[in-house]
Amino acid sequence: MKKNLTALTLAACVLALPVASHAQTEIQWWHSMTGGLNDWVLDLADGFNKSQKEYKIVPTYKGTYDETMPAAVAAFRAGNAPHILQVFEVGTATMMAAKGAVVPVGKVLTDAGYKFDPKAYIPAVVGYYTAPSGQMLSFPFNSSTTVLNYNKDLFKKAGMDPNKPPATWPELVLAAAKLKAAGVSCPFTTSWQGWTQLESFSTWHNTEFATKGNGFGGTSARLVTNSPLHVRHVENLSNMAKQGLFVYRGRGNKADAPFYSGECAMATASSSTYASIKKNAKFDFGIAPLPYYPDVAGAPQNTVIGGASLWVMGGKKPAEYKGVAEFFHYLTNADIQSKSHQRTGYLPITLASFDVTEKSGFYKQNPGTDVAVNQMIRKTTDKSRGIRLGNFIQIRAIEDEELEQVWAGKKSAKEALDAIVSRGNEQLERFQKAN
Repeated sequence: MKKNLTALTLAACVLALPVASHAQTEIQWWHSMTGGLNDWVLDLADGFNKSQKEYKIVPTYKGTYDETMPAAVAAFRAGNAPHILQVFEVGTATMMAAKGAVVPVGKVLTDAGYKFDPKAYIPAVVGYYTAPSGQMLSFPFNSSTTVLNYNKDLFKKAGMDPNKPPATWPELVLAAAKLKAAGVSCPFTTSWQGWTQLESFSTWHNTEFATKGNGFGGTSARLVTNSPLHVRHVENLSNMAKQGLFVYRGRGNKADAPFYSGECAMATASSSTYASIKKNAKFDFGIAPLPYYPDVAGAPQNTVIGGASLWVMGGKKPAEYKGVAEFFHYLTNADIQSKSHQRTGYLPITLASFDVTEKSGFYKQNPGTDVAVNQMIRKTTDKSRGIRLGNFIQIRAIEDEELEQVWAGKKSAKEALDAIVSRGNEQLERFQKAN
């Protein structure tokens, strides 16, 4: 009995001793998500943090995409950059050129013992963020593409079949005319006009936007967006604008709200608008593939990626990179990817997560939500893999400026597109000299 009491006393003493706590390794993540998407980011971090004890993801909103990237570069120079940085797709070439500032995601994953299998990812997604060597440069996160949203109620009002959206540009012009005749003040509009009407338009028609495989072949790439096909398309949009069939509502995503409100009947926009449309629209809506010109050989091909990816910043400790790899591995889980896809409208980045979503019945319950994925899983070509150019932010601004001149009737389509090529190539030449 005495022996047992002694053992119990020793056990109690051991339990009473303070236990040395193992400090978690914090991983700083700078992002640009706001509103409901910020909630999504916080939930992803919280889910990972609860799934294990060794690492803690700390997400921090650091401003818009335009603000976050230069802030991170400045922080890197000061020695206090985050571990993970969210960068929009037009910043890809700039990040690639930031020697020493970033570590390829493929290397981070491999060093942590994870195998990167490009065949597991949606081709157009992984292809955009992968180097010619096959190494993944950044982690696809909130990937989107361009789609055609349309108001089924207004289609009915105009006497059209609400389940047959226009598949071609001639059909869209005819639909816009019927909508206008039915009293719709804004038959068609577009958000992100450079992305939808020049960049995605090019790849959808398997036509070069820029030389050197749209920039994938090197910094000597130059714009060629003044081809006869590009001129023809912008001329058609210009004629639609003159007839009141196309109404320009501003840069960026300014045209999204007029669609949500029911003012505009059709809108080319990001697939990520799905969650907002579902939340705000008081009408029945549909999602359709981008229109194309049926007489163009190779069309439709595939659309290009939008949204952003996660870059790993340089100068961190091995243990911290291990935590980054663990987090990225967590994000590739098919169930987590599927839930994110259904919640946000962003693309599932892996084929497995697409399969999980399809088997769940989500696409049948929400017709059109698979359009974006189907546009992206098509086989890519050198002309449709994506567009990766330096100083792309500045080029996008030039696209906006020149296209606005066309919609205002101040320039012809040819004049504006020639100016985009000339001014854009100046930006590319500057980038090439600097890198």
